[in-house]
Amino acid sequence: MPATSLHWLTMSELSRQIHSGALSPVDLMEHCLARVEAFDSKLHSFRLVHRERALAAAQAAALALRAGQGAGPLHGMPYAVKDLIDVQGLPTTAGSNLLLDNIATSDATVVRRLNQAGMVLLGKTQTVQFAFGAPGINHHHGTPHNPWHAIAHVPGGSSNGSGVAVGAGLVPMALGTDTGGSVRIPAALCGTVGLKTTVGQVSRAGVFPLSWTFDSVGPLTRSVEDAALVYQAMRGPDPRDASTQGAAPYEDVLTGLRDGVRGLRLAFAETVFWDEADPEVIKAVRACGEIFTQLGAHVESIQFPEAAEALEANGNGVISAVEAYLAHHERLGERFQEYDPVVTYRIMLGKDATALEYLQTIQRCSALSAKARRTLHDVDAFLAPTTMIPALPLAQVDASPDAYKHWNPRYSRNTRVGNVLGLCSLTVPCGFTSQGLPIGLMICGKGFDEATILRIGYAYEQATTWHERTPDLAWAS
Repeated sequence: MPATSLHWLTMSELSRQIHSGALSPVDLMEHCLARVEAFDSKLHSFRLVHRERALAAAQAAALALRAGQGAGPLHGMPYAVKDLIDVQGLPTTAGSNLLLDNIATSDATVVRRLNQAGMVLLGKTQTVQFAFGAPGINHHHGTPHNPWHAIAHVPGGSSNGSGVAVGAGLVPMALGTDTGGSVRIPAALCGTVGLKTTVGQVSRAGVFPLSWTFDSVGPLTRSVEDAALVYQAMRGPDPRDASTQGAAPYEDVLTGLRDGVRGLRLAFAETVFWDEADPEVIKAVRACGEIFTQLGAHVESIQFPEAAEALEANGNGVISAVEAYLAHHERLGERFQEYDPVVTYRIMLGKDATALEYLQTIQRCSALSAKARRTLHDVDAFLAPTTMIPALPLAQVDASPDAYKHWNPRYSRNTRVGNVLGLCSLTVPCGFTSQGLPIGLMICGKGFDEATILRIGYAYEQATTWHERTPDLAWAS
């Protein structure tokens, strides 16, 4: 395999080369670092790259391998983390100039677990300021450039840098966080796989909070198998995050990954997901039903009114706004003018909300989650567009605060349903627009059923070639 092609390989493919001795972790890291140096001045996906630290970790991984102490299929794999996630000794800025001196004193649990699995940290990726924003715009640190178009298009947020870094082949995996779609939106718009995990499966300890009710951590990868590998390495109970107390100590999502979908019950959720969606998006996602039928799944349509009810119940984002305001109220009082206006208008909703409104919304969403589980009892997963529209030009979305307020909910509408209802969700590439922009299929499963949605996504991926397309980055070199 020519070195110039390494960046488009999946971690599973790279792992086979590393364990066979054909590729060393150091050579792979050097390749990734060279690619970041070549392209990221225009892509702007990374907030921080610590070259010496990354190479030292890669060298340690190579030595462990030679000593027969390989940690498994992720050993030696470069990865990046969203700059909400603590890495000891490095700043966690959460996309804001207000936290430039916020040096982490310890690793987040997910970083510690990935390091234990042998992965090697390359750097920290950009994020929307304090993770508030679906289009992926950051006026403090700059907005990453969607790799699929020479003219700046939105990358999706809030894990904007992670989406661009993986989509452009700078790193094979990057972690993101998902509170209302922040893993799935950039994954869909940048042509990658993105896994939104169920709250309680993966620890959030050491992750800058947006909303403890909805925050989750998940990977953006080049393949479904890679997402499964990372998920399995990260998940499990953690005393530092009380939400994970019910998580099983171990879950095997890999053994059944290749079992196919024959006999599974899949359904298009006929509800708000399709309203005002782009025609090319609708066509691409609907076409997935034929693929699943050919693979032996039972594909039907179901009414899913809970989706619209979930959007109505938390329509103004009161839960995340209140919880975010609690995290920010002291800093807002002292440094309000230093916040991005597109962030403050949403956080300040939390200041004005009453305790009654917040608690009633929590109760209503909990009741809707239980109702959704009953509706989905007889299906293994439902299908919908990840985003109702593809990536749009950055200048159009960021033309004014009013333009931003118009487009922001259009990117997050479909994804945030899963957060409100406590579902797990996977996005996989399922087509491209006439402008060559990626389209994502969202596979939604019941909470704590990541194994099923990964199995479904893997079957679809193996039956199609959308994931094999790569962007032409000649404009960025």
